[in-house]
Amino acid sequence: MGPRIGPAGEGPQVPDKETKATMGTENTPGGKASPDPQDVRPSVFHNIKLFVLCHSLLQLAQLMISGYLKSSISTVEKRFGLSSQTSGLLVSFNEVGNTALIVFVSYFGSRVHRPRMIGYGAILVALAGLLMTLPHFISEPYRYDNTSPEDMPQDFKASLCLPTTSAPARTHSNGNCSSYTETQHLSVVGIMFVAQTLLGVGGVPIQPFGISYIDDFAHNSNSPLYLGILFAVTMMGPGLAFGLGSLMLRLYVDINQMPEGDISLTIKDPRWVGAWWLGFLIAAGSVALAAIPYFFFPKEMPKEKHELQFRRKVLAVTDSPARKDKDSPSKQSPGESTKKQDGLVQIAPNLTVIQFIKVFPRVLLQTLRHPIFLLVVLSQVCLSSMAAGMATFLPKFLERQFSITASYANLLIGCLSFPSVIVGIVVGGVLVKRLHLGPVGCGALCLLGMLLCLFFSLPLFFIGCPSHQIAGITHQTSAQPGLELFPSCMEVCSCPSDGFNPVCDPSTRVEYITPCHAGCSSQVVQDALDKSQVFYTNCSCVAEGNPVMAGSCDSTCSHLVVPFLLLVSLGSALACLTHTPSFMLILRGVKKEDKTLAVGIQFMFLRILAWMPSPVIHGSAIDTTCVHWALSCGRRAVCRYYNNDLLRNRPSEPLGSETGRASPGHRAESKTWR
Repeated sequence: MGPRIGPAGEGPQVPDKETKATMGTENTPGGKASPDPQDVRPSVFHNIKLFVLCHSLLQLAQLMISGYLKSSISTVEKRFGLSSQTSGLLVSFNEVGNTALIVFVSYFGSRVHRPRMIGYGAILVALAGLLMTLPHFISEPYRYDNTSPEDMPQDFKASLCLPTTSAPARTHSNGNCSSYTETQHLSVVGIMFVAQTLLGVGGVPIQPFGISYIDDFAHNSNSPLYLGILFAVTMMGPGLAFGLGSLMLRLYVDINQMPEGDISLTIKDPRWVGAWWLGFLIAAGSVALAAIPYFFFPKEMPKEKHELQFRRKVLAVTDSPARKDKDSPSKQSPGESTKKQDGLVQIAPNLTVIQFIKVFPRVLLQTLRHPIFLLVVLSQVCLSSMAAGMATFLPKFLERQFSITASYANLLIGCLSFPSVIVGIVVGGVLVKRLHLGPVGCGALCLLGMLLCLFFSLPLFFIGCPSHQIAGITHQTSAQPGLELFPSCMEVCSCPSDGFNPVCDPSTRVEYITPCHAGCSSQVVQDALDKSQVFYTNCSCVAEGNPVMAGSCDSTCSHLVVPFLLLVSLGSALACLTHTPSFMLILRGVKKEDKTLAVGIQFMFLRILAWMPSPVIHGSAIDTTCVHWALSCGRRAVCRYYNNDLLRNRPSEPLGSETGRASPGHRAESKTWR
């Protein structure tokens, strides 16, 4: 990840300590006058503690905007008709720009004004966040029942059983399918892909340059504390992103352009789309505000002279040997230090960009020859692949599996899962520190943590809800009324091919795609104190002609979502126990002069092999479990219903063409799943 790459600039910056030593006099009132604006800036920005505070807030805001898309992934799919594979690819594009540029951070680290580069990167992140909201403003207002004409309420009479003579009115939405519509859809999706790429590019300088800047100008004893504070605050970013998503998705997507007469949808309606774009506006504004101070910090500041009092005694006992090793190179002349170093770390300041690119493959192969390094990185790739896929699609999984709202799913994840991750990382670091674990002990702790994670994750295969019984789509061996494959009772209704306005028969718990598919010809609205309930009556396909309720059938096991997520959180905490010990295995398994580069290569591999492909792979696997696809202008769009058993167990083999062809618009191609 980005934060570990930053110290790559450390190596080239060690010879600059003579320059740093003179800065104390240059910045005094009696020092040499300079036309550089740095000399007239307020002295408050020459304080490393202020920089730590500002950088903690910036990284918090940056990770909040980077993680916000994951909290609203299912909403974006519904709004723009995306499959899970496409949405997973959209999430992966955040890593594309980051991965392409992160290798050069160590090369340019000592040659640029790091605070300003961080500020420029943050501004780019904020602009990318604003660009993510553009599709909302250039798209037509969301119509949750696209079969309705413009001059009538969206869900009134739109999905009722009408005579065949009314069929031309039902094809209104298909009439809008033109080359302009398709071009607009591609433009909207393309804008989001560009925004995600820019989001990754803007994040390149933020974490690495910030960490190296803190390490350069903080007191040697205070630097670990500052970095610990930085990472602790930063890790709250994804949790806040899911919390923000929980709040924003409770608001209707077109809150800025509500139709006349308001809307009849509730947040529990499967057609509900929340204000996903509003969270990007808030997060982008936070990043922009956090970027302002970086344009006032100097390129270099006097190194911190005093150790924090409450840390002095602890560091004297626990860190003195490591600090001596760390400080010893600074007591040598540049010539002596150069003789003891070899490879890319030593010659990097003298390389051009072309030379850097040429020498990098050779140094990469040398690093991969370390067996411990290679094995640990491969294990981290496997773990990160699971984590990346789960972080992207866990909210959607909870929505579909337990029939809960997107807002509630985000709230649970933000309150349970991410705090457990933080606890796991902290506990792992404490165990390594208190038990004085060496390479063997770190390996044993990693093995124990993953075995416990596997043990507590096994029940997840069995905790879930059965699939909804959908008339005309799902099949049940028992002769339950209403489950026939497109019963003849609704053939005279000329039901819309792409309609979606689900209704539920409470007596049999059978769900119909629209009231038309239930053969209903009239609508009744019953007003209550807190809300109104819509019923559809005169339903020819329902047993005894009972009325059906608007909306999907309630799940009988939604209460299992909390135990499920508690097990997920426990497994996540146990898996995160391995974070610090696996990192120590890498640092202690390579040569001292190769540590910085090894960490950089480690996270480059994690990006290329885990964080980039994993969301796409998980999204493709989720798509194979779909049993009912919505159609948009004749193409497959968002999935309406999933096979919950397959979705929960994530089968290694796809359902094949039988699942892929299941669509509501073509009766001859509709299949049943078993």
